[in-house]
Amino acid sequence: MPCLTIPIIPVWLTGYFEAKDWIHIPLNLLMKKSLLSCVTVLAACTLALADSKDDIAAAAKKLGDAANYSWHTTVAVPEDAPFHPGPTDGKTEKDGYTDIKSSFRDNQIEIVKKGDKAAFLNQDGEWQTPEEAQADQGPGRFMAGMVRNAKTPADQAVDIAAGVKEFKADGEAVGGDLTEDAAKNLLSFRRRGGANGGGGPNISEAKGSAKFWIKDGQLAKYEFKVTGKVEFNGNEMNQDRTTTVEVKDVGATKVEVPAEAKKKLEPAPAPATAPATDTAAPAKDKK
Repeated sequence: MPCLTIPIIPVWLTGYFEAKDWIHIPLNLLMKKSLLSCVTVLAACTLALADSKDDIAAAAKKLGDAANYSWHTTVAVPEDAPFHPGPTDGKTEKDGYTDIKSSFRDNQIEIVKKGDKAAFLNQDGEWQTPEEAQADQGPGRFMAGMVRNAKTPADQAVDIAAGVKEFKADGEAVGGDLTEDAAKNLLSFRRRGGANGGGGPNISEAKGSAKFWIKDGQLAKYEFKVTGKVEFNGNEMNQDRTTTVEVKDVGATKVEVPAEAKKKLEPAPAPATAPATDTAAPAKDKK
């Protein structure tokens, strides 16, 4: 049977030892053991990657359970793109307010959310709810859809990870290609097919990918790239953008919300009730 001679001492010391110090292993046995080792390692890697979606969900939950945190978002587009989004900075507190500020050209956009309620600062400098803006056929209606779709990193990362076809290691990150539907949702300013917003713009040739970074069991950063053609109001535009979200100041963030925005989100106080009065007829004196 063919054998493979293998030294049992370090290879750089073989010149000091005789042949009796070497061992002979049947080649077929060596191949079986090597194959078994490869299969074991491959299975472990596959299992680790298969668990990545759950790992990201757990890391996002840990972030969401933090008392507060901030994040910074940048969007990269080709130099010849007609629109170049500015950065976005957000702050959120557990079971409290979320404040998101971003810029687009010369416009400053601010969104405040609490639970399932939201308000935004319109172009006239007034706070408005999505419901109030929905009837507007212009910028207000667009903003209504964008405000409803605004999410914190802890929520958005889970949604994006759910759309990854298959996870693979990518340096210190883990990620993969997105499904077509997931890419379409990220190309739209509102979730397609959702309520209060119709089906969104027509999107074709949608593709995308995403990757996530986890540090100490907590979501630290994620990035997604999407491309496709978006048709809105009869105009078709090529989209190619890479969005990077970096989490910071976990447990050290203070959220300050304008008083006028709070009025839009807090329930109106119940009207004061007049004190009850005794309307019964006075008793007659007995004689």
